[in-house]
Parts: sequence; C-alpha cells; structure tokens
Amino acid sequence: MKNLHILKNAITAFLLIGFLNSCETPSNYEDEDPSIAYIAVSNPNFSTLEAAAVTGGVAGPLSNPNPNDPSGAYTVFAPTNDAFARLGLNSETLGVLQKSFLTNTLLYHVSNGNLAGNEIMAGGSSTSAIGVDRRFITRDGATYINGSQILATDVMASNGTVHVIDKVMIATGVDIVQSAIALQSANVFINPELSFLVEAVLYADLAGALTASEGSPSFTVFAPTDQAFIDLGAALGLTFTQPSDIRQLPVEVVTAVLLNHVIANDGKFTPELNQGAITPLGGDDLTLGAFTNGTLTVTGAGNGGEPANMVIPDVQTTNGIVHVIDKVLLPNL
Repeated sequence: MKNLHILKNAITAFLLIGFLNSCETPSNYEDEDPSIAYIAVSNPNFSTLEAAAVTGGVAGPLSNPNPNDPSGAYTVFAPTNDAFARLGLNSETLGVLQKSFLTNTLLYHVSNGNLAGNEIMAGGSSTSAIGVDRRFITRDGATYINGSQILATDVMASNGTVHVIDKVMIATGVDIVQSAIALQSANVFINPELSFLVEAVLYADLAGALTASEGSPSFTVFAPTDQAFIDLGAALGLTFTQPSDIRQLPVEVVTAVLLNHVIANDGKFTPELNQGAITPLGGDDLTLGAFTNGTLTVTGAGNGGEPANMVIPDVQTTNGIVHVIDKVLLPNL
C-alpha cells in the first residue's frame, strides 16, 4: 500500500500546482494554438474525455503550461469517445468509477514534454505523469502504446502535443494480487468486480506466487469476471451467489483452474499476443484467436471450443499484464 500512498501524494501535488497555475495564467486562444483541454472541449469526438477530465480534476492543469517540465509542455494520448465506450463508459456513466481511480487513469495518459509522432517507435517507451512507463509496439503496420492503437499524431496545442488512441489505458500501480483486490474491494468500480477470483486465489493459496518481489517473474493473466464464475457454477450444477461458494469445489480443482489462466511470458499486451497455442502454468494449452479490433479471444482445452472474450484488456500491473475475460478457462480436468 506504500506505492498507493506515494501515488496519491504525487497526484495531489500535481493537481494543486495545476490549479494554482490556472488561476494565474489564463490561455489566450486568439494568439496561439488552443490548449490541450480546449481541444477536448471543442472536439465532439472527445466529449467523454472532457467530462472525465472535469470529474477527475485534470482539466485545470491541461489548460495551462506544464509546471513540471522546462518546456511547459505535456504530451497526451487522448482516448476517443469510442475508446471509452469499449469499457461501457460515456460522459453520463463515468460515475461507476471511483474518482481517485479515474484521476490516476487520466494521468497515465499524460507525460512531460513534447513527444513528437516521429519519435514514437517500436521498442521505445514513455514515462507517464504517475511514473509508470508505457511501451510502444508495432504490429501489421500500426503503432500502439501498450494495447492502444495510435490513430493520429501531432495535434498541436499551446501547451503540448496530443496523439489520438483507440482504447483507454489502465495501470494499477500495484502487483497482480493487489490489483485484483482493488477491483474486488470497490477501489476501481463502485460495484466490486473480480471478487470470486480473489476468493479463489486465497483458497488455492496462490497469492504469494502472484505477488511482486525482487527477481519474481512477470506474467500475463486472464482474469475471469464474477459473472464468469457464476456461469461456471451453473454449468457444474452449483449455485454461486457469493465468492465463498467457490469453496464448494475441491481445492485441487480450483488450483488447476487458476493456473490455467497464468502465463509466465514477461507480461504481454494484446498487440504482442499471437493467434495459436499458448501454454499456461497449468500445462494444458490455451488457444488464442485472431487479433481483431485490438483484442483476442482465448479458449481453454476444457471449454468445448467456446472462447472467452476480453472485457477489459491490457491492464498494466507492476508484475505483468491482466486481461479481464468473460469466461473461466478450463483445463482438461
């Protein structure tokens, strides 16, 4: 939780500086390019981003020069309305997110200084305003930041540069286990999610293996939603109404199922995953579908050919990448 405390203090200081600056140096749109915030306000394709910036408290800083960079510039990777819609979000539904998480997410899209489009290249990285690095990937002629495709570059503003992306980027700032607990304890969404997964991890005593420590491996994890576990219970003739109901299953079965969702491959974003077989820690190959519209389906050997879809792809943690999916991936039990 120390990392979260540091992050909270950094965000508070960042917003305070931006607020004071907004009071002292109003932008003059007639004499120069509009500010980054004004670009969002004036473009209907960014109306959800505009609402998020106001709700999350970053509209003030992005209206003015960056006090944390000698150039006074920010670089912002700006998600479109369609990017937010992929998460079921629009300007009217942002209230399902906790404000602190929304602020953290917005600042994850921001970095100090001007990063021009011609400086974005595969294998490179960029540090966000919350101190978490994002990496650049190329696939099939397109360029991505983490799992988000860069649709347009170099929209110039008076206080920096905007690049347009097709998916909202998410970073938790903590490891896989703490990320799942944050979702389970309503620190991300007002209504908790991944509660069954957290209970299953505790029941199978796998929390230690998925907790970050010096020298520990980095994973790709497919994380089933609560509804995915409820559906599994129904398929098994059981009634899962609360997370503890997962303990109706033998612990060795739950352990085998969970290990079927974890791949020790340094943590891969969706553009880095390829169609075909991939071997999880459980040993029974998973089958990845084609890379389509920025996601892939994934099917367990025991799923009878029925694939799981990515509900929230490309969540960056400190020890891997989590893709939230809508079905439990079964091994050959």
